[in-house]
Amino acid sequence: MKQDANHSAEQEASARLLGALLDGELSEAARDVTEARVRENPDDAARLAHYQAQNQALHALFPLPAPAPALLLQRRPSWRQRAWIGVGGMAAGLLLGFGLFASDWTGLGEPAFARRADMAYAVYAPEARHPVEVAASDQAHLVSWLSRRLGRPLTVPSFAEYGYTLVGGRLLPGDAGPAAQFMYQSGSGERLTLYVTVFDHRDVNPQSLQGEGRRTFYWADHGMGYALSGPGEERALSEIAQDACYALGGRPDSWKEEVKS
Repeated sequence: MKQDANHSAEQEASARLLGALLDGELSEAARDVTEARVRENPDDAARLAHYQAQNQALHALFPLPAPAPALLLQRRPSWRQRAWIGVGGMAAGLLLGFGLFASDWTGLGEPAFARRADMAYAVYAPEARHPVEVAASDQAHLVSWLSRRLGRPLTVPSFAEYGYTLVGGRLLPGDAGPAAQFMYQSGSGERLTLYVTVFDHRDVNPQSLQGEGRRTFYWADHGMGYALSGPGEERALSEIAQDACYALGGRPDSWKEEVKS
């Protein structure tokens, strides 16, 4: 029992230290020591990556407004404070959503699956140790499993000509059922995700939305919604998304129109 208590205390102290590192609250000397510890300890590195992913997701979901001039010197909220703010905002958003947006549309001009795909990229792309549930080495099982869960036959397009190889995939909750996310990675470590879900409302011509340091191209046809998310230059990502659309049986003429951002 004493060993368990000591282990729990060590984990709590480690969490506080990593949170302080993420929030920029450590002195230069303490930061150097903590960063060295993270490099040498895989568990701490994984925990820090998890905190970073949470921070990015919360920032994307609940961006902080610009402070008033008189408040510029106040300390910015930490990721923990933003988490509590986010929980309250999410609860309020759910209540508003049930009353105003009881559909598959966000009210912001794009289908809800596009925002879900963008957020899923922000959460899982930074993951160092657990980016996917099923690795590409078991691709046949991955595709069969996700096809069964979505109730539609899925295919995984290849982006090898762009330097991206399949990492694997995972099952995610969608708006009205399950969704699938396939992740790809380049030799330099950049990642793309392809989000797939059933969307049988109407076809959606290719469009895009932009987050902090990322962009998502989305479209829908033949009862399915697709979204390709990634970092980098817009034109290059648009070209990959267009090839993905072709590979998945989309309409080539839909890409002749200007992609709106």
